[in-house]
Amino acid sequence: MIPKYPYIGYETKCKQVPITFPPQHQDIQPGLEYVMQPIPISDNPAYKGSGKLQGKIAIITGGDSGIGRAVAIGFAKEGAHMTITYMPHERSDAEATKQMVEAYGQSILLIEGDLRHPEFSMEVVRKTMDCFGKLDILILNQGVQFPQQSILDISNEQLYDTFETNIFPHFHMTKAGLPYMKQGGAIISTASVTAYAGAPLLVDYSSTKGAIVSFTRSLSLQLARKGIRVNAVAPGPIWTPLIVSSYSAEYVKTFGLETPMKRAGQPFELAPTYIYLASDDSSFVTGQVLHVNGGIMTET
Repeated sequence: MIPKYPYIGYETKCKQVPITFPPQHQDIQPGLEYVMQPIPISDNPAYKGSGKLQGKIAIITGGDSGIGRAVAIGFAKEGAHMTITYMPHERSDAEATKQMVEAYGQSILLIEGDLRHPEFSMEVVRKTMDCFGKLDILILNQGVQFPQQSILDISNEQLYDTFETNIFPHFHMTKAGLPYMKQGGAIISTASVTAYAGAPLLVDYSSTKGAIVSFTRSLSLQLARKGIRVNAVAPGPIWTPLIVSSYSAEYVKTFGLETPMKRAGQPFELAPTYIYLASDDSSFVTGQVLHVNGGIMTET
């Protein structure tokens, strides 16, 4: 059964967003969107596409929910078709995202699997090429986090899991997709404010996000001569399934209040940044990280 996703907590023009959230926790990582309260806001009805990505083909890892879902919807509004990857337990969320994308008249291919395995990246690209015949945009968005009070509490298993999920697939997916990408292509990663500001509970997670920043800068230099741009987005606290599956119910009640804007962001508030970086609007932008974080000041 595909759950229904009502728009919760905002007006037609998305001026109203939740300030605080009811206590809640999920035991599965990275979490399920359809059981969250309130449901994250992935679509801004006030945003009207203008064909910026017309006919483009994108792969979005972790596109079933959260930021990935918002990017998928935004890309659909701008005319792109896409593939999204998701983990087996996220199938309901992925099917719901499929419905949302198709409602805007675009095609979407769902591929279930584990990006920690290099061969899965090859499968994702192969199926995308079989379905759409080309690849223009690669969105590297998958991620997990496991807060720990001390580095001494980070087990070897957790350390490997975090790195194998958050940064290794950037290499696997890029190596699989790059041979099919042409001049004008774009690779966009999801980094994090934690790569710049740090996070005492997220030493391993923040380290992978720092690696993503360096990956972005180094790969952009390598691919500039090919006309393929490489950039990243560094979100601050965003209301996604990753939050309720990472933190305690008590922590969730105050999530995002530490930002200067005194609230967490919603996924739809990031989508235009990814659209900008994927489109010709950013034709002279590469090797950069754009910060969408509610006013947190960082050193870039």
